[in-house]
Amino acid sequence: QVQLVESGGGLVQAGGSLRLSCAASGNIFSFNAMGWYRQAPGKQRQLVADITSGGSTNYAVSVKGRFTISRDNAKNTVYLQLNSLKPEDTAVYYCYAEAAYVYWGPGTQVTVSS
Repeated sequence: QVQLVESGGGLVQAGGSLRLSCAASGNIFSFNAMGWYRQAPGKQRQLVADITSGGSTNYAVSVKGRFTISRDNAKNTVYLQLNSLKPEDTAVYYCYAEAAYVYWGPGTQVTVSS
């Protein structure tokens, strides 16, 4: 059984920063890709950023230059640093981790006020 638990969401003013963390636990040695999706009300879930076990990263155009993804393989943890936040970044952020299956966290709310 593998579980992902996100933390670090909250309410922040536009221009502010947050750091999301997602820790994986359970019967697994390592993951391939790990990353973050987000879903705003009334919209589809969209990829925000992902990172391979080797450290290669990929970002959505809308967050490139503002968000930074990183991971600690020894801890099976992925992080997302959110800087220069905008109201349109408001969403539930979900982390995922890919091994033989894709595992998802329950989500953490990020709200950016104008």
